Order: sequence, then C-alpha cells, then structure tokens
Amino acid sequence: MARCSSGHAFDVARQGYLSLLAGARPPAGDDAAMVAARERVLDAGWYAPLTAALARAAAPGGRPGAIVDVGGGTGQHLAGVLDRAPGRIGVVLDVSRYALRRAARAHPRAAAIGADVWGPLPLSDRVAASALCVFAPRNGAELARVLDPGGVLVVATPALEHLAALVAALGLLRVDPRKDERLAEQLEGGFALRERERCEWTMALARDDAVALAAMGPSAFHIDLAARAARLPETVEVVGAVTVSVYCPLPSS
Repeated sequence: MARCSSGHAFDVARQGYLSLLAGARPPAGDDAAMVAARERVLDAGWYAPLTAALARAAAPGGRPGAIVDVGGGTGQHLAGVLDRAPGRIGVVLDVSRYALRRAARAHPRAAAIGADVWGPLPLSDRVAASALCVFAPRNGAELARVLDPGGVLVVATPALEHLAALVAALGLLRVDPRKDERLAEQLEGGFALRERERCEWTMALARDDAVALAAMGPSAFHIDLAARAARLPETVEVVGAVTVSVYCPLPSS
C-alpha cells in the first residue's frame, strides 16, 4: 500500500503495479487484446530499431533523475532504454490495467503506475532525466514540470508512410498529416526542439504477425481485423517509419 501526504491510501495490485486512477469511471486505455498484440510484436523484436533510436535519444548521460515513459503501455521500450542506462530507474505511466500488469515485470529497475497522463502526473518536480512519449498523449505542462532543467523529452510519432502496406490492405486509420503541427502546438511555450531523426526499417511478416501489428494500434477499436486478414498474402513486407524528436525544456519564467 502507498500513502500520499494527505493520507490517501492506494493499493498495489497483486500483479505488481500501483494504481493512482480515481473517479467512478477512470479511462480504460488499451484492452486485453490490444495489449497482447503489442506484447507479441515487441517481444518478437519487430520494433527493435525504434527502441534503439529511443535509447540513443534518451541517454541520460550525467543528468540526475529517472527515465519516465508517459503512456508507456507494457514498458518494453522503457526496458530497452534502461538496458542501455545502467543504474537508472524507470517509471511507466499508463491507464490500461492490462498494460500495467506487463509493465510491472518489464524490467527489474522499472515501476508501473496507473495514472491519467492528461492530468497531473504523480511525480515530483524535476525528478526525470528523460521522458518518453511513444505514440502517446503529450501533456506539455506536466512534462516540463517533471523534467530536470537539463533533461530531454523524446517523442516518437508515426510518419505518413508508417505501416502503409497494412493501412492500404486492411483499411487502417491513417496518420494525421497535421501530426507534426499538432505536436508543436502541444509543446509550444514549454519546450524547444533540439533534433529530429527519422527511424525507418522493413519487416517481413507472416500474416498472423501482420494482423497482430495492426491489432496493437487504435484501428483495433474501429474495424474487425480478423475478418479482413484474408486480404493479406501469407508473407507481407511492411515498412516502419517513425519520427523521433528530442525536445529540451525551456527555462521557466
């Protein structure tokens, strides 16, 4: 059990994560099927090039603090970053209890906390050396608050070409062409862009793996992927294309 300074008590789930979600109907997040699909894809290493790019961008160097993955799901990207940052601790924040169950055992130096990342983050000021937002919501004001002044925010967003073969074959949701513009608006006033890298790789996937890749994203909420799987060949070549942007917090006024 954990307690805050006001005396409120929060139970640690038997799966090892701490939930700080409150209210009658807290946000549900990804469901069990989506999380299982994500774990299958990431465990198979299909997104290893992205994890490596995140680890390079988020390397804390001599900066103090933890590595925080906001909307971090199952924690597998954070685990890869921590493997390259000896001695650092990590924190996954997410709303999905299914994801948090896996995140709690993703890495021996990582903790998993249930929290709505659109609201106040349950972290102290300036506690993070690096923060990750991988295909996740970006609460600019709170991210600026929890980062060390010399820290970095690493944001991964899908490029227009990301999973294009699956988008065309299965009718998946398309990437918003204004995504970079909306990202800039969300972080305006709190962060300055330091650098941006395009991470691109090719995956030769069996049909079931390709369907799992589609099922771990938001399209799973909108279409029947199993019914459309027959549209895919037995093996499909899929391109991953992700923009990794590194931001520095601006001095507070």
